Amino acid sequence: MPSPVSPSDHVSPRAALPAAQYAASRHAAWLGAAAIITDEAGRVLLVHPTYRKDDSWLLPGGVVEPGEHPHVTCRREITEELGLVDLPLSAVLAVHSFSPHHPDLQPGTPCPGEVRFVFDGGTLCPDQVEAIRLPREELSEFAFLETRDAVQRLRPVDGQIMLAAYRARLGNTATAHLADGRHILDVPALDRHDVHVRYRPLWDSSPLNRGPVPERLPVQQAWAWCFIPDGRVVLVADPGPRGALPMLPGGTVETTDATPEDTLHREAAEEAQLTLADPVRLGWVLDETGEVYGGVGPNARLRLAARVAAIGPAAVDPATGHPFARLLATPAQAAALLGWGPPGARQAQLAAETARERGACPPLAPPPSRRSRRRGCG
Repeated sequence: MPSPVSPSDHVSPRAALPAAQYAASRHAAWLGAAAIITDEAGRVLLVHPTYRKDDSWLLPGGVVEPGEHPHVTCRREITEELGLVDLPLSAVLAVHSFSPHHPDLQPGTPCPGEVRFVFDGGTLCPDQVEAIRLPREELSEFAFLETRDAVQRLRPVDGQIMLAAYRARLGNTATAHLADGRHILDVPALDRHDVHVRYRPLWDSSPLNRGPVPERLPVQQAWAWCFIPDGRVVLVADPGPRGALPMLPGGTVETTDATPEDTLHREAAEEAQLTLADPVRLGWVLDETGEVYGGVGPNARLRLAARVAAIGPAAVDPATGHPFARLLATPAQAAALLGWGPPGARQAQLAAETARERGACPPLAPPPSRRSRRRGCG
């Protein structure tokens, strides 16, 4: 017996169009390519073009020429704009679709729309930064900027693209797919909480002193790398009008705290609703001035590692009157989010090794590739 056929199944095949007519019917758009390139502190590289009337800045990159692939364009533009040859591109961080009627498009520009690829151009060492050479007729200057400052120099849609791409790199999440500056798929945690990386002063990026704190130095602060059983650490992010800045749980030592460890337990509970166990001191960093504590002079900022014994429901921090965002990240991701540069990366490694030695967490497996991972820094 023949199977029943719906009337909708009887569809006449579409008449074949002549090649030229078919080609003219296809959607056409410009192609562009740019790169997220940072210095060792995590600041993003922007360039200042001489040809933009609105004085806005750009990520390094440019337009895809006929017959050129976007990754080839990106490498070519990095060489032409910065003088850096063979800079590796490790991943596609974002793909952005820009409509021809977007308000950021300059009046009178006959743009059919643009698809832009944003690649990961990695981190430059100081020697590479010194080697940057600009084509002065095209670019007047370059700067490495915190993301909060970078968005002020970019056109709004360019700032949205930059943030989404940089956060995809920080969180090791999948390629961000954007339309007119907004995510078209699930919004990753770093974007959802508007997390930015803040370049820290020298007392936070200086080497960690491993010995006991000298008696002459008061301990003004206690922060900890707080590990959950799978080897990730908890960060807190304080929301503000310019975005949320990530921090390790902990805070200022109060006169009511008998020890810096008491400070850590109190602050971790208030900020992140964490119950900690087995805190161990990793070392301390020197704050030469104590300016944020009213100019108290030289003091020590203690760094610890601890095991998270319990996590409670989110609550309002009594000191600020609002809840902090809580993030989970690998130690390496956490160091990048904190903006402590190479010393922070070494401190993160020390914290992870200490936690494993004390049985607080297992060794972390290598992170999956960005293509196979949809969630990170959750």
